[in-house]
Amino acid sequence: MALQRMFSGDPARSSMLYLGIGVLSLVKAIAVRKDPDRFRRELLDAGLFIGAGLVLRQYSQLKEEKRAEMQERLPSWLSTDSGSGSGTSTRSTGLRGRAMQRFSSEPEPEPTFVEKAQRAIQGRQ
Repeated sequence: MALQRMFSGDPARSSMLYLGIGVLSLVKAIAVRKDPDRFRRELLDAGLFIGAGLVLRQYSQLKEEKRAEMQERLPSWLSTDSGSGSGTSTRSTGLRGRAMQRFSSEPEPEPTFVEKAQRAIQGRQ
């Protein structure tokens, strides 16, 4: 597996997968302990998978720390909405949410019956 592919996606989930495979290999090594060659191979596999899982776990923690540190350094107008009063959903918070709304190819969701009724009532008042 390429290292770039290993570190992409969710490294926390991948680390759990590698640790699980490593534990299974370790159990398998114990099961075949009477065959020295196979025992050695399974033990080596277990060590490699557990090592990769631990590295991915450390990488995941470091990635989260850096993300939190970067978000702390952002100005408040970039990280959250400044209370525009438009009553938009929580998806529109921050610059990222605004960009997603502006450039998203998804159509706006159709208003529900309740929302249509509320608009009609508010329009008459």
